Amino acid sequence: MNDTHAQTAPDTTAHDYAATKTTALVTGANKGIGYAIAKGLGEKGLRVILGARNAQSLDEAVATLRAEGIDAEGVELDVTSDESVAAAAADLAERFGTLDVLVNNAGVSGPFDPVTWAQDPTTLDLDTVRSVVDVNVYGVIRVTNALLPLLEKAASPRIVNASSSMGSLGRQPGPIMAAYSPSKTFLNGITVQYARAFAETPIIINAACPGLVATDFNGFAGDRTPEQGAATAIRLATLPDDGPRGGFFDDEGVVPW
Repeated sequence: MNDTHAQTAPDTTAHDYAATKTTALVTGANKGIGYAIAKGLGEKGLRVILGARNAQSLDEAVATLRAEGIDAEGVELDVTSDESVAAAAADLAERFGTLDVLVNNAGVSGPFDPVTWAQDPTTLDLDTVRSVVDVNVYGVIRVTNALLPLLEKAASPRIVNASSSMGSLGRQPGPIMAAYSPSKTFLNGITVQYARAFAETPIIINAACPGLVATDFNGFAGDRTPEQGAATAIRLATLPDDGPRGGFFDDEGVVPW
C-alpha cells in the first residue's frame, strides 16, 4: 500500500466508545467470526446491531447476547440485495439516527473441492466468480455506501472490511482458490480507494485478516477460535482518531499483499 499510515501497525489505544453510547453494525453476525466481533464490541460498551439474512438465527443470536448483558439489536440484511440494504439503512436511520462503526464481515468462499479445498481456475464456473465477488466486494460497496450518511454523522466513524491473507499476492497461502482469493485482493484494493476518498474526513477504514478460524465457513477446519479471529477487527473498529488508514492487518501487524 502506498499510504504512509498503512505501513504501521494499528495503535492499541482504543477510542473510548464506552464513554457515550455508540452504535456498531456487523454484517453476517448471526454466527462465527461476525458473532464474535459483535460480542467483543458489545463487551466494550458499544450497542451492537447484528445484520444477517436469516431472521430466526438473527433473533436467536441477539437474544443470546442480550442474555449476557450486551446491548444488542438486529436488522435483516442481505448484502447482495439493493432493496434489502436500502431497507436496512432506512431502518437504522429511523431507530438510531447515526452509526459509529461498520464491520463488513459477511462473506462467502464459493464451492470448492472438498478434498483439496481448491477452486481450479481452469475449470471454474464464471457464475461462481460472480456470486463470490457479489458478496465479498460488491456487497461491501453496497452496504458501505448506503450507510455513509449515518457514518458521516458520527464523531469518529470506523469501517472494517473482513479480508483474508489468501488475497495476498505476496504470500499466496493455502490452496488455489480462484474465486475466493482474488475477491479478497479486490476487497483490499477497494479498501485503499475508500481510504483515499476519506483522507480528509474523520472516517477511518481498514481491512482485517482473522486467520484460519474454525467455523462452518471451512468445515471447522481452522486452528483458531472465532474470538481469536475477531480480535483484529475489534481493534480496528475502535482505533483512536490518529489510527492508520487503508491498511491490511492481522494479529501481528501489517499484512503484505
